[in-house]
Amino acid sequence: MKHIELECIHCHTRVALDKNVAGCPTCGENILEARYDLSRLDVGAWVAALKTRSRGLWRYHEVLPLYDLSHCVSLGEGETPLLRSRALGASLGLKHLYIKDERQGPTASFKDRQATVAISALREIGVDSVVVASTGNVAIAYAAYGARAGIKVWAFFPSLAPTEKMREAALYGAEVIKIAGTYDQTKEIAARFAKRRGLFLDRGIKSVAAIEAMKTIAYEIAEQLGNDLEGGERWRAPDWFIQGVSGGMGPIGVGKGFRELRDFGLIDSMPAMGIVQSAGCAPMVEAFGRHQRIATPVEDPQTIIATLATGNPGRAYELLYDYVGEHGGAFVSATDAEAFDAIKILARNDGIAVEPATGVAFAGLFKLVQQGIIKRNDVVVVNCSGNTLPVESHILGDQWQRTVELSQRVRKPVVPQEGLISAIERMSSAERVVVIEDSPDAARLIRRMLQAHGCQQVYLAEDGIDGLDLIREKHPNLVITDLMMPNLDGFALIESLKADPDLAAIPVIVLTAKELTVSERARLDGQVEMLLQKGSSIDDALIESLVHKLE
Repeated sequence: MKHIELECIHCHTRVALDKNVAGCPTCGENILEARYDLSRLDVGAWVAALKTRSRGLWRYHEVLPLYDLSHCVSLGEGETPLLRSRALGASLGLKHLYIKDERQGPTASFKDRQATVAISALREIGVDSVVVASTGNVAIAYAAYGARAGIKVWAFFPSLAPTEKMREAALYGAEVIKIAGTYDQTKEIAARFAKRRGLFLDRGIKSVAAIEAMKTIAYEIAEQLGNDLEGGERWRAPDWFIQGVSGGMGPIGVGKGFRELRDFGLIDSMPAMGIVQSAGCAPMVEAFGRHQRIATPVEDPQTIIATLATGNPGRAYELLYDYVGEHGGAFVSATDAEAFDAIKILARNDGIAVEPATGVAFAGLFKLVQQGIIKRNDVVVVNCSGNTLPVESHILGDQWQRTVELSQRVRKPVVPQEGLISAIERMSSAERVVVIEDSPDAARLIRRMLQAHGCQQVYLAEDGIDGLDLIREKHPNLVITDLMMPNLDGFALIESLKADPDLAAIPVIVLTAKELTVSERARLDGQVEMLLQKGSSIDDALIESLVHKLE
């Protein structure tokens, strides 16, 4: 029979998995991790057996906290696609960008993984009613799985949570209680309610379920990358795993999963972790920037992205801080506006509509690429944690509409300014454009976007020398060039153009993923109409960013 214990991450006290667990009985720590006796597990035979099992998260049942699979409550969660992004990857200059599409879970978020593990464990230990605090996705998933298991769910929401999410949880039969306060205050009230009513509070089990469930994302990624990059001969860890973070249980679980796979000998490296928070509630990012292992809570979150409005990450940040210190990574923040822009960029490049928390993750990815922290050849996986529908109108509100309206104002700018305005006018009226880009995918993407804006004569070159010859031959109205190219780089190309009286007047737009030094920017000053970072894309999102600069 499987042997399962829960271990305190602080004092390492071990306790049995039962309904009385609300944290460590010795030190009070509220994060517990499951430990298994795997001494008799034949890894090779286990990996072979996985290939014959039915799809889903529970194929890894040997390393999940359930004794008897007859207690499993499943709706077909797990084994979500790992989608390779070619268009967005090309625009960012990344060769290997993947999206773990957790939108395809039963309730359309990665919290389905947590719900199936938590509700199954609660069913096994005889719990028939549970109290949970949530900003949306957890409550919806618990309500759905609770309905299937016959377990009553009391769901406490902060007032910032979208009404549609509360209604969906209620649809599954959950008792929904809305609290006029922050998420942290909501958790406190839920705990008092559970204690007063004698109900099971999803606290100790929540951390176990979250960590153990989310580690299956790592298992799936390693298998899927192995199939895509290694031809199925071995499992493979990415170089980077990126996720938008609130409480932090997701990436902690993913990190545990990769650690277990390394211990099994299935992978030989650990990914760096990209932890991205909303700028309006970024206690982890702020603490990391101060080189502090303990985060100062944010008392009044200034973000409308409710799922990322955890002001006090507690011990979770310490675990992530230690992980980044040992295996590499970065903590970055992105504004709500940057997240909304990223949602639109991803949707228009790869046809994937994501929730704002995932928009924050992609906005963080853009920054890590622009800063040169993530390299061109790195294998990068972004956790697409949930679907934007049906709540995007509530979450984005008028702010999204203002963004759309701004894009319409580009054609008739109110405040004339030299440089950007002339570049916009030239770009919109350009009949012939030469694009110099050494990535064929990126070049084709730029051509497609220019043609969508009415420019039909777009010529491509893969290096600076060929590009210069093409410019002399076609005499275009506009040149778009990368800076880092073989044979003749963008700096030398631009200097050659400006030195030629016949070509000097041709406007040049530089599109680069390189974070420029002060001297490099000075070298381009006065020579180019526009300097744009890859990741903004040459589409409406780019035009909108120009309007912001004008204002």
